[in-house]
Amino acid sequence: MTKTTVYLQSDLAVTVRELATREGRSQAEIIRDALTEYTRRRKRPAIPGLGEFDSGRTDTATGAKELLKQAASEGKFRRRRSRGAGR
Repeated sequence: MTKTTVYLQSDLAVTVRELATREGRSQAEIIRDALTEYTRRRKRPAIPGLGEFDSGRTDTATGAKELLKQAASEGKFRRRRSRGAGR
């Protein structure tokens, strides 16, 4: 665990202290549980570009190798040459 300092408004600090006493737990445990629940509920930001394009295909995940091979044979993209030590 990592130690951190959090500044709370007085009324919130009293509430946490009372809750900890009532439940027989430490204030730190109450705060950890609250933060865990809060972060679990937060929606993670979407990956940029995800869902913005529609290929019209539904099998891209399962047939990726075949789709890439087909696109390469049709000249839709070229394979990059490696920029290894030989260049």
